[in-house]
Amino acid sequence: MEKLSNPQVTIETIKKHGFDFQKKFGQNFLIDARVLEKIMDAAEITKEDCVLEIGPGIGTMTQYLAERAKKVIAVEIDSNLIPILQETLADYDNVQVINEDILKLDIETLVKTENGGNPIKVVANLPYYITTPIIMGLFEQHVPLDNITVMVQKEVADRMQVGPGTKEYGALSLAVQYYAKPYIVANVPPNCFIPRPNVASAVIRLTRYTEPPVQVRNEKLMFQLIRASFNQRRKTLVNGIGNSSETPYSKEQTAKALEAMGLSITVRGEALTLEEFARLSDELEAQNPFS
Repeated sequence: MEKLSNPQVTIETIKKHGFDFQKKFGQNFLIDARVLEKIMDAAEITKEDCVLEIGPGIGTMTQYLAERAKKVIAVEIDSNLIPILQETLADYDNVQVINEDILKLDIETLVKTENGGNPIKVVANLPYYITTPIIMGLFEQHVPLDNITVMVQKEVADRMQVGPGTKEYGALSLAVQYYAKPYIVANVPPNCFIPRPNVASAVIRLTRYTEPPVQVRNEKLMFQLIRASFNQRRKTLVNGIGNSSETPYSKEQTAKALEAMGLSITVRGEALTLEEFARLSDELEAQNPFS
């Protein structure tokens, strides 16, 4: 069949199957061939690759992936889309469609089974309301992967790549930059989708680090401190950590650790680099080991 990146083909396919867009799944189908090619190029998909696609929709991007990759595993939560995918992907024998919630799927086991535990590439036009849990889930589960190339809300893409001292900088920035190198590939306007979203979008590539850019003794503790620091952005880091139920450290202990680092006890979390959060974590754990 003709490519679904042709808006007319997408409209005809939707009408043929009587498909209704589900707001709860954040469904916006990409209909711009140029953007799709940019995503393929950015992800560097080759015939050696096993690709995990999250939220294939009616199969628009899946068609492009199938032509370039060795295998595509497409995970779709909406059971109403499965019959459509069976039709739109009928010409491709290297695509496996799984009707499942990606947040409940054992991706590590899937990768072992389907790709021998070798690193996969993740490509997706992500539902914006669950972008962060999906990306962080992939990183925190230590799924073997080479890179993640995804369409997200532009505001979220900006947050992933900014540094200290900016209003967009936060827990997501630090988490993403601990696991991967972010690079915004392209900005994508609303008219590239059916239906049009109310926000601008961006394609971002996250290249997984073999080793994190900073060393920390207790990764879990560092992220607890980061979350505590940004949960109350306007408070000082001492108060943010001291008021958090997630960490056992007092304001006095945090102040002592900051002084040992040569930092002011009135500093806010948004001023600290990833390296400084790693050092803060190590300083606090040296005072009072915590797991």
